[in-house]
Amino acid sequence: MANHDNDPFKDQPELFGHPVGLYFLFFTEMWERFSYYGMRAILTLFLAAPILLNDPQSGYGWSNAETLSFYGTYTMFVYLTSIPGGIIADRYIGQKNAVMLGGLLLCAGHGILAINQEWAFFSGLVLIVLGVGFLKPNISTMVGGLYKQGDARRDKGFYIFYIGINLGAFFGALLVGIVAARYGWHAGFGLAGIGMALGQIVYIYGLRYLKGVGNFIGKADSPDKELMKKPLTKVEKDRMLVMFLSFLIIIVFWGAFEQAGGLMSLYTEQKTDRTLSFALPLIGNEVPAAIFQSINAFFIIVLGTAVGSFWYKWAKKGKESSSLFKMAIGVIIMGTGFLFMSKASTEVVVGDNGDLVQKSAMIWLTLAYLFHTVGELCASPVALSFITKLAPVKYASFMMGAYFAATGIGNKLAGLIGESAAGAGDFQTFTGIAVFCVLFGILVLAILKPLKRLTHGAEELDPTT
Repeated sequence: MANHDNDPFKDQPELFGHPVGLYFLFFTEMWERFSYYGMRAILTLFLAAPILLNDPQSGYGWSNAETLSFYGTYTMFVYLTSIPGGIIADRYIGQKNAVMLGGLLLCAGHGILAINQEWAFFSGLVLIVLGVGFLKPNISTMVGGLYKQGDARRDKGFYIFYIGINLGAFFGALLVGIVAARYGWHAGFGLAGIGMALGQIVYIYGLRYLKGVGNFIGKADSPDKELMKKPLTKVEKDRMLVMFLSFLIIIVFWGAFEQAGGLMSLYTEQKTDRTLSFALPLIGNEVPAAIFQSINAFFIIVLGTAVGSFWYKWAKKGKESSSLFKMAIGVIIMGTGFLFMSKASTEVVVGDNGDLVQKSAMIWLTLAYLFHTVGELCASPVALSFITKLAPVKYASFMMGAYFAATGIGNKLAGLIGESAAGAGDFQTFTGIAVFCVLFGILVLAILKPLKRLTHGAEELDPTT
């Protein structure tokens, strides 16, 4: 929900049927995700490089298990800090200032990563953790604040915003992966820092279109200050409860999905045949493993508006289209994608001396990412919109922070699953993830009605929009 100065919806300039402010938040988040996902695409490869790639000049000589453990812990903290970031925004500085502060911390963090020193590496990651904690929950809350309650455009606005996220993720993983492969890891980290600086410039310029959104409502002269003092009503408490229950879906979803940056990334490097029958500019005839993490973002860019339009038309026909329903369907579709990884693992042949005699084809990895993408489009942007519909205004950023904290717990779960893969085996791990996700999604569908009752009609559309 939004924090407003008087009526921020009056005379609000629009572009393509949405507030102009949406597009500045779109490009701000695009560049922030360019930097984050660009860095993420090479993080595990950099840490494991001395052993994985026989590159003693890189990383810190960590094993696969150590790298995946660190990756899970790091990405967990990236999102867990969204809770204090949201609380500070709600109680002290407002969402707009929190995004500004987060952007500055991220510029510093990504810039320091470009320095080839161990102290710089860990210092940069700490600053990135803090920066994402301030920026991530608050910029998403500001998107919701651009629309009044019941505005049917809100979900579509989040799909547009989500495409911005994935434009950044696509070009970040692609370009940072190429630069790191050709010019070294820290050149790749440096490119990610340049992207973040561009995002900060866009945000500062766009503040003129966000005057009624994201302001601190607890200050003495705010007309909304009384909102901060009132206790929660029964309806608000029920909605808070269903949001917390929905976070379990988020944990399961990201616990499986985030294998992309850990287990699947290392699998791509070690066990996927990435050789092409022809040479491509900049990369030659072998595709760098980091570039495969751009596939998910590419599919989102291509399919994002189509999936958003499908659900919009589906709802207009009066069919089941609640956010919880979409999230459950997303978990099922995403889980099904791991069956392609199960198939890929059956193609890998290991020789008597432990060397790989045969690797798996790239097509299975690509199909897995396709299903993961469709599942993500059903679940993730919808979940963001869901929080802004249900969260009481005085807890708006806190609840968005809690959502991202659930994402962080999912990331840690992903790391734990990745660690166990060495002992369990690839086929058993991928198949187990697929079966669990499908069964979990079916369970959510089975209890959908009582969960929906707790929303008290918060997702009912305004017929005038």
